[in-house]
Amino acid sequence: MDQKHKYAVIMAGGVGSRFWPVSTKLKPKQFIDILGTGKSLLRQTYERFRKIIPAENIYIVTNEIYVDLVREHIPEMDLEQIVAEPFAKNTAPCIAYASHRIGKKDPEAICVVAPSDHLILQEDAFLQICNDGLTFCEENDALLCIGIKPHRPDTGYGYIQHQDHSDIDHIFKVKTFTEKPSLELAKTFIESGDFLWNAGIFIWNLNSINEAFEKHLPEINQLFVNADYSMGTDKEAETIANTYQLCTNISIDYGILEKADNAFVIPGDFGWSDLGTWSSLYDVYEKDEMENAINGRLVNTVDARGNMICVPDHKMVVVNGVNNLIIVESDKVLLVTDRSREQEVKQIVTDMKLKYGEKYL
Repeated sequence: MDQKHKYAVIMAGGVGSRFWPVSTKLKPKQFIDILGTGKSLLRQTYERFRKIIPAENIYIVTNEIYVDLVREHIPEMDLEQIVAEPFAKNTAPCIAYASHRIGKKDPEAICVVAPSDHLILQEDAFLQICNDGLTFCEENDALLCIGIKPHRPDTGYGYIQHQDHSDIDHIFKVKTFTEKPSLELAKTFIESGDFLWNAGIFIWNLNSINEAFEKHLPEINQLFVNADYSMGTDKEAETIANTYQLCTNISIDYGILEKADNAFVIPGDFGWSDLGTWSSLYDVYEKDEMENAINGRLVNTVDARGNMICVPDHKMVVVNGVNNLIIVESDKVLLVTDRSREQEVKQIVTDMKLKYGEKYL
């Protein structure tokens, strides 16, 4: 396919509250080198797509308060390619906005839409799937999801069930979407062999996604059609602010994909993690001989096993005689919690906000 019609939309507006206190409202996890590689998750995602997408065709959708952070992490990106949301309204308005912005430039665009904060260990395998998907969506009216072959009955992911046979190599029609299931249901899904984890990475051409909005989310679609005149002008920010005020807060999965009869999935197995929690980071981190995952130069462990430790390089930390903890320190906050109770971190953030305001968030 023609390179000039290949686009990537990187969604980078989340606040990453489950990675508090390292991820904060002012600097969420996509802007942090949480893997200790020397590059933020956003930078890694951008460089990954640069291998198959022209630089001028990569767009980043983020909250307007993060535009300067995006420019700091990707200084070579043109400001026109940063799509600034006035506030978060979930993924459907985010994708509608990006689609209309790109449509002004290239109505024939075929887009990969992906989060900015995922881990992909096998980049070549991932990029091959993206290229296969882009080719498929150039030729078909399809809303294509990338599904991950599940390695365990995880209750933290959504699942995609696909048909048994495929008319196209490795691309299947979707039967059902299921949001985070119970453990027993997840086990049933794994045993059946026709369920995949929903990675939240999508591919489609602009005509297909615009028609899907028109059919399934007509109110949102009309709002952005009405805002088209302002795209690329000095009236865009004000017009989009008014548009977002009227938009429903809804995900692309719930608003469109679960209702669509042209949803497809392409399975992949390329070392993927959504890095949604400290435990998911623990799973992919290199461990010491006592299964501790450590990010910090002066961390000393004594008779300690299975801990996730993330502290500043200048801080000496001694962890003695404790197991399976998450120990995380930022400039203002120290968090210590059992790894089995990390799902409570999001609620802890809410509680701390009520008690202390946003000073520590």
